[in-house]
Amino acid sequence: MLPVRPFVYSGKPTSLACGEVSLEALAKKYNTPLYVYSADHIRYRLGLFTQAFATQKHLVCYAVKANSALAILKLFDRLGAGFDIVSGGELERVLAVNKAAAARVVFSGVGKTSPEIDLALRSGILLFNVESEGELDLLAERAAKLKKSARIALRVNPDIFAETHPYISTGLREHKFGIDIHRARAVYRDVAKNRWIEPAGVSVHIGSQIRTADPFGAAASRVAALIRQLRSDGLPIRFLDAGGGLGIEYHLDLPFHPEEKIQQYAAALKQAVSELEDIQFLLEPGRFLVAQAGALITRVLYLKKNGKKHFLILDAAMNDLIRPALYQAHHEIIPVTPRKGARKLVADIVGPVCETGDFFARDRAIPAVQPGDLIAILDAGAYGQSLASNYNSRPRPAEVLVEGKRARLIRRRESVDDLLGVEIS
Repeated sequence: MLPVRPFVYSGKPTSLACGEVSLEALAKKYNTPLYVYSADHIRYRLGLFTQAFATQKHLVCYAVKANSALAILKLFDRLGAGFDIVSGGELERVLAVNKAAAARVVFSGVGKTSPEIDLALRSGILLFNVESEGELDLLAERAAKLKKSARIALRVNPDIFAETHPYISTGLREHKFGIDIHRARAVYRDVAKNRWIEPAGVSVHIGSQIRTADPFGAAASRVAALIRQLRSDGLPIRFLDAGGGLGIEYHLDLPFHPEEKIQQYAAALKQAVSELEDIQFLLEPGRFLVAQAGALITRVLYLKKNGKKHFLILDAAMNDLIRPALYQAHHEIIPVTPRKGARKLVADIVGPVCETGDFFARDRAIPAVQPGDLIAILDAGAYGQSLASNYNSRPRPAEVLVEGKRARLIRRRESVDDLLGVEIS
């Protein structure tokens, strides 16, 4: 059993390491800001799913949007995982890792274009998660044009409330995702008449960062009832795509036991299909697999005081990790090498971008640091680099993957030449 996070204090003087690799050494070699990930931790988290669903036919399809680094996709491919994609670009990434992995790809997303659909059809993906009747019409047209059968699941909207941030809740009627579950049976009956469309599953995804199993079980139960109806209509439905969304705990002072969370999640889903024979789960975790495996390492540039207000100004910014600005998300922020006897300082921890919203924490108590000290922003392995931008013409950070005692660069730091190279003046 591994610790919840792979970043631990060790050595003398005490300093933060990823497994057995010093973060001070990585920052010295690769500079900052720097994303660091633990391959061992990712492998362990995926293994928890394998164990929990050992008695149920399943395929874990890693949600590529969480972190699309090729090295991480290659790691999942070696471990036999599938992939959940939401764009043609993400499919291209999977194909760059292993063309044969297309057979383990499910394609979600509300706005699939003709070129994206054509690429997926030619690549032979496992399943299209269809989000609207208009998309279904376009898919049928493209499949007929290419003479390629399209295996589909309708993504149904079960109108299940999941307590999470409103930007990442997706299971209610007012959201843009999916087809009303009460309309789905009629849509399946119509599509079954099309020779180029193969109804093979039903899909559901109710949101992200959901920390209890009950909403997943409730959604899967409604989908299981629909599958029974569809089978009675003569449709050979064999996949239940349960989506992703299993949450983590971002606070160090709150208990989090990933093994228990996975077991509870698996029990809720398996109970929902207990009366269905020959059903395969497609599971689409992202954050749960990679978030706590990653950290953003950044350096303190300045300490500043305005009246009673203190600021820590870092060399990382909202363009490197936008979650606090976008979602008001909490990330633990700790010194890489704590100073002995350092008192706590209450400060806003901010970046150099020209926005008041460029912050990682507000009024956060942190052991006192000095300019030049390294800071680790934890649980940044998901939706960190994948949401990063070049705002203020800032090159994106380098990325390092740690496996055992070995650390390797998996993405070099961008340069300004990289940014200017695609432009025409």
